[in-house]
Amino acid sequence: MSTTPALEAKTLFEALQERRPGQYADGQLRTLQRHVREWRAQNGPEKEIRFAQEHRPGEAGQTDFTSTGELGVTICGVLFAHLLCNFVLPYSNWQWITVSLSESYLALKRGIQDALFRLGRHPEWSQTDNSTAATHKLSPGKRDFNDDYAALVRHLGMKPRTIAVGQKEQNGDVEAPNGAFKRRLEQALLMRGSRDFESVEVYEKFVQSVASKANASRHLKLTEELAVMSKLDVSRLVEFKEFGLPVSSGSTLRVLFNTYSVPSRLIGEQVKVRVYEREVEVWHNGKLQLVTERLLGRHLHRVNYRHVIWSLVRKPGAFARYRYRDDLFPSLVFRRAYDAISQDVPSVSTGIEKRVYPGICSEERCIGDRELLGQPGHRRARSRRRHISERPGSHPSLSSRSARST
Repeated sequence: MSTTPALEAKTLFEALQERRPGQYADGQLRTLQRHVREWRAQNGPEKEIRFAQEHRPGEAGQTDFTSTGELGVTICGVLFAHLLCNFVLPYSNWQWITVSLSESYLALKRGIQDALFRLGRHPEWSQTDNSTAATHKLSPGKRDFNDDYAALVRHLGMKPRTIAVGQKEQNGDVEAPNGAFKRRLEQALLMRGSRDFESVEVYEKFVQSVASKANASRHLKLTEELAVMSKLDVSRLVEFKEFGLPVSSGSTLRVLFNTYSVPSRLIGEQVKVRVYEREVEVWHNGKLQLVTERLLGRHLHRVNYRHVIWSLVRKPGAFARYRYRDDLFPSLVFRRAYDAISQDVPSVSTGIEKRVYPGICSEERCIGDRELLGQPGHRRARSRRRHISERPGSHPSLSSRSARST
């Protein structure tokens, strides 16, 4: 053990049993484990020391993302894969939580702004780990802050800092509260009696109510922090990226390496696309035309059958080999209907689409956009989208609205 201190007592015990069969019973393992533990305490190698740090009030706010797979939360019965963005003031342990879909810059931006505008004040430093949401690689072992993140921190009156590359323990003041908060959240879910929520907004309010209860016991130290923190006297930055893009002849837009369909009346037009953390908006001359769930990843596509149906009815032969054909079935029922007809009439030139698509056109119950999280129950987004009509010559009566900012 002196030369190989990483060996475990169980490994040593199994080796002894192999060398001397029948001499050592399984029940003697605990005795050996006790002896090994005593030997290591008296003769073993030095252990790493954790040095307790003294935090100064108002010095820093630390932000980190944590996974939630173990919570098993669902939105209208559908498993909700998400992260929690946790902002912590290390001196008082005050924290604020936002729900995010990915560890992106927009999610980080929303999490930091949500916390600071709730406090009304800001610390001196904004600390993160070396995730790509805040930093980018310069050379092996070296990273620098992204321009967008640096500008955000500067706007909010702070200075950016990060932990050393590969040194997660330096972010322990936020990572430890991650685990503690998830245990608290698990208990709150058990008390609630259900892990299912009608929308992401309702779930996030529940999460933040748990955070508020936890913060109640931190009031005294938080008061000390607020007394030395500077007042937040700037406006909240918009939490989207905006692009000017042309609509292709296929009635689609290419946005951040992903493809989205839009109403066909916009073909050839220049539109503004606002990409939020959870959704994508399409605007034309100051009027909102479309809201859809944001695709996470690259080379993905979301084509709404209502955007292309009328052209496909006139050109049914285009359907069989349409690049985004699988997106066009509003439900599994229609997919099965198409497959059944295809077995009877396999030729792509027979016009079998004419037998399937009239049914799709008349099935108004299949709102089926499945936009914004791709899950049912997102009422706010649904209400904004139901006005969109795809009949030729029709225009949705959409009132213009300003960018979401404060």
